[in-house]
Amino acid sequence: MRTVDDLSVLLVERGGVVRSAVITDSGFSRRTVEAAARTGLIIRPRRGWIAKADAEKTQVAAARLGVVLTCRTQAELLGLWVHDSSGPPHFAVAHNASVRIPFEARVHRGTPVVPRHPDALVDPIENVLGFIAECEPFERALATWESALTRSLVTLEALRGYSWKPAARRIIDRAVPFSDAGLETYVRERLRWLRVAIRVQIWIAGHRVDTLVGDRLVIQIDGAHHVGAQRSEDIRHDAELRLMGYHVIRVSYAQIMYDWHVVQDLIMRAVAQGLHRAV
Repeated sequence: MRTVDDLSVLLVERGGVVRSAVITDSGFSRRTVEAAARTGLIIRPRRGWIAKADAEKTQVAAARLGVVLTCRTQAELLGLWVHDSSGPPHFAVAHNASVRIPFEARVHRGTPVVPRHPDALVDPIENVLGFIAECEPFERALATWESALTRSLVTLEALRGYSWKPAARRIIDRAVPFSDAGLETYVRERLRWLRVAIRVQIWIAGHRVDTLVGDRLVIQIDGAHHVGAQRSEDIRHDAELRLMGYHVIRVSYAQIMYDWHVVQDLIMRAVAQGLHRAV
């Protein structure tokens, strides 16, 4: 006979929230389910659904509302780069579905790129990216797509095989699978007009540099983790790069996000002086 502990294991394996039919089909008796409910192990978000009491809250909400997590919300849950974490949750529903959401939310309708299983509470990654392409400005959407590529959740080869709307096709034409963070995508795209070779995540002197403009101009982006020992190592590596004939411009997250014109001016002047060229 399957026990409450077995039920807990099954729920964890299935993501924490499943249809009641899955529980029944897996051999659990009604008595076992009721025992789990009495002990507080499970909750019932909606008729026909069962969840672990500590299940991820947005998935529980999706089961309760009869929707699917998608776009920015699911991208964040997957650990992908998104421009910021503010704003309402994003849900997907069938084109003709009638749902009532008692709070602010962004609801995406339409035919998904990849069909959704009726039991799904989260969209496949292709659908997430498709909605991102339509929902976010190009630069931000591109950064999220490249984050998915870097984490090997998708490949460009596979993505090219789907039927996409124009916004997504434009992203596929520009995306590269090597950007380590969204800011690298921003820098590369914002400097395209210079018509100088721009490469990201290039290994030089035993370390990766964020962006290499031309042959010798290195752009390093400092995040919140560039402190302490990491900061000391960054200073050492910068010195080694200079000794090798590279020119280093180090900028912060805030400068790229809020003072891009200052960063761009520095890079423009460096290029004008030929600091991007090999001697």
